[in-house]
Amino acid sequence: MIEKYLSFLFSYCLSNFLLAQTGTLQGFVKDDLNRQAIVGAMVKLEKTNFSTITDSTGFFLIENVPIGEYTLRVQGVGILPIAKKIVINDGRNESLLLFAISENISEIVVSGTLRETETTQSPILVEVYSENFLQKNPTSNFADALQYINGVRPQITCSVCGTLGIQINGMEAPYTMVLIDGMPMVSGLGTVYGFSGIPTSLIKRVEVVKGTASTLYGSEAVAGLINIITKSPQQAEKLSADVFATSHQEYNADIAFTQKIGKFSTLLSANVFGFNSKRDVNADNFTDIPLQKRFSIFNKWQVERKDKKNTSIAWRYIYENRLGGEISFSESLRGSNQIYGESIFTKRFELLGRYDLPTSEKLSLQYSFNHHLQDAFYGNTPYQAIQSIAFAQMLWEKKLDNRNHLLAGSAFRYTFYDDNSPATATADGNSNQPSKIYLPSIFLQNETEFNPKNSLLIGLRYDYNSAHGNIFTPRLAYKFTANEDNILRFNIGKGFRIVNLFTEDHTALTGARQVVIANQLKPEESWNVSLSYEKTLLAGKNLLTWENNLFYTYFTNRILPNYEIDDNLIIYDNLQGYSVVRGWGSNLNFQSPQGLRWNLGCTLLQSFVQEQERRNQVLVSPFSATWSVSYTFAKIRTTLDWTGNLYSPMPLVQVENDFRPEKSPWYSIQNLQITTSVKEKWQIYAGVKNLLNFMPQNPLFNPQNPFSDSFDTAYGFAPLQGIRGFLGVRWHLH
Repeated sequence: MIEKYLSFLFSYCLSNFLLAQTGTLQGFVKDDLNRQAIVGAMVKLEKTNFSTITDSTGFFLIENVPIGEYTLRVQGVGILPIAKKIVINDGRNESLLLFAISENISEIVVSGTLRETETTQSPILVEVYSENFLQKNPTSNFADALQYINGVRPQITCSVCGTLGIQINGMEAPYTMVLIDGMPMVSGLGTVYGFSGIPTSLIKRVEVVKGTASTLYGSEAVAGLINIITKSPQQAEKLSADVFATSHQEYNADIAFTQKIGKFSTLLSANVFGFNSKRDVNADNFTDIPLQKRFSIFNKWQVERKDKKNTSIAWRYIYENRLGGEISFSESLRGSNQIYGESIFTKRFELLGRYDLPTSEKLSLQYSFNHHLQDAFYGNTPYQAIQSIAFAQMLWEKKLDNRNHLLAGSAFRYTFYDDNSPATATADGNSNQPSKIYLPSIFLQNETEFNPKNSLLIGLRYDYNSAHGNIFTPRLAYKFTANEDNILRFNIGKGFRIVNLFTEDHTALTGARQVVIANQLKPEESWNVSLSYEKTLLAGKNLLTWENNLFYTYFTNRILPNYEIDDNLIIYDNLQGYSVVRGWGSNLNFQSPQGLRWNLGCTLLQSFVQEQERRNQVLVSPFSATWSVSYTFAKIRTTLDWTGNLYSPMPLVQVENDFRPEKSPWYSIQNLQITTSVKEKWQIYAGVKNLLNFMPQNPLFNPQNPFSDSFDTAYGFAPLQGIRGFLGVRWHLH
């Protein structure tokens, strides 16, 4: 009896001793691209019986693991295997954050051909940037979020009120079409003010196409397009918040939630931004950046249908109040002729949706509407404007046979615009005549896959503009796939743009120069040719992608502001010669399962106008570089991000007897950020923006007489915000 008792006691003590020599392994497995949870992945310690499956949040837990060294292996459907050396210590919990690279490296995109296509299969080169990329540089302005994409540059359109546009490959902001869920929402007045109030927390991904896309999207898609794909209510977090502040006293908050009501799913999001601290670091007596108050709300609905087809509708409302000018200027002095200031009130409503018809044929109706009210003073010049744009298009997608894929469509766009400027004045200038433009269109494209290596896309669009008549825009794209790792693309196409002068070019309203429209302005036309090569290399578990792109755009009838004929005038007219933008861009992207990711890009370009003599285009940098470097420390769930850009000197706008330099200096804007995940629901991020504290050294304006004929607001080339810290918190509930 005593022997049995001693034996039991010995066994009990031994088991407790052995249990004391164990640890716990836990963590999360997420998609490296979009940080979504990897569900159902096998997590196993090699050469042991310890294994588990990740749950709906990507979480895994393995308990009572004997101390020692192990190889942890993660395998799942659609991801590349992960192998990682770990050490289990006595009684300690080991926590890991693992990022898996998709086995199918291709993303599904729609921007290049207006139909869902894998990036590697698309004859049009489409660059895809995930929500995670945008989070590397938290900002309240969507245009700022893109400044670390190679060949894409936020363009300051007014140095007083701080409005921005987006250049692509050296072409001015009005040549870039910006879409929200495929709908042309940012145009006309929205070209200047429509980038505000697009919270990055709402964005699932951004698709960028460089080069003309007018055959599918019509006017404005000359330099390229940026398609903002918002999150689906069925896939977004149930509740989320993203709040940050900077040491310059900027405050931004995004709050969103989703709800399923029967067959309906909805996403509701609100954004608030405020900045109310006057700064004049460059001592020119003007605010460096304008004061701003902004509120926007976004609501998206989706319907769950038996046929699995898409029905969605979304709306967005934006209110913004921005104010800039001399330090002593306040809102009570709007329209003052003694103290210069710019005060802009913006109200904007947008509606967009899609309905796939319940037919055997693949038919879909897409539609959008936006209404924009502008109440502004630029100095003592009032500008009141109203714009409404209604758009609808029907798409028919048909696979004719194993080789041919047809896309046909018909679109209609109506634009109403009215203001108090010369743009809507009658010929005698004595009365007002609002602009009403009707633009019906039809387009057809066919993609032929001759064999797995060769495919050809041919497209043609016809538009009838009620003010300018018939417009034809053809396009051809050829793709040669030597193998899945080597892809060559050739594109040629025609672009056109109907110019809305006072809604798109901010310099026509600011400053003291008089605006002169020399002749009846004709639509701008261009031909764009590009040749791109994409190389993918998978070295072990490391992924390397190299993209090269040669581009050439030839403009006729281009409309550019001429500042040089008369220093007191801005003269607008169609060129009597031609204009060329040409160059080369290269991107190198690296990803490693060990947590290191980096992207390096550079662009060389030349932009010039040829009339009686040749002149370089102002505010276009001949050389630019961008980079993004990230490293994730898995054990402490922390990621370090370094983002930056570099610009070479560019010609600047000059006035008579200008005291400012003719060219900008070399400059670089760099940021550092550290992000830590606290459990699964929280993220804390902090960092430094403009690490090198770069600001233009010379005053932008002559503070002695801002109402003089030499006063001009178009000189700015870089942000007037120096170094600043920021701190933010993200929280989400799945």
